[in-house]
Amino acid sequence: MSLNLIKLCVGADSIEDLREWVSRRALTAIAAGLEPHSVHTTRMFPKRAEELLDGGSLYWVIKGQVQARQTLLDVRSFKGEDGISRCDLVLGPEVIETSPAPKRPFQGWRYLKTEEAPRDLGGSGMSDDLPSDLRRELAELGLL
Repeated sequence: MSLNLIKLCVGADSIEDLREWVSRRALTAIAAGLEPHSVHTTRMFPKRAEELLDGGSLYWVIKGQVQARQTLLDVRSFKGEDGISRCDLVLGPEVIETSPAPKRPFQGWRYLKTEEAPRDLGGSGMSDDLPSDLRRELAELGLL
């Protein structure tokens, strides 16, 4: 059974900001002859990496709401130039919008069980046509 991570998306004010950042990183990687994956570096290496790589995702908290996810492709440990061990979370190039779910601030990342993760927003719901700010407000009110 897969396991997920959840992390604050610092510096992004919207899903569009996150998608733009991921697109820029993908284009840079392609220009360098690399795969179009984005990489997020974190200090701690997850002890449950095997479960994460069994179909897990990194869920992004933007403006106090879980709003998007990216598929986890790999988890790599490395030592920085300063001698400190770090971890690269290799993420798929697609940013998948999720049903908004409130989340209080926290440091680092946390594990997120699949059954507790917000569902993906598909192309079938009428809420897909709403602006993300309105969708977030409706979700806070329990109307979505």
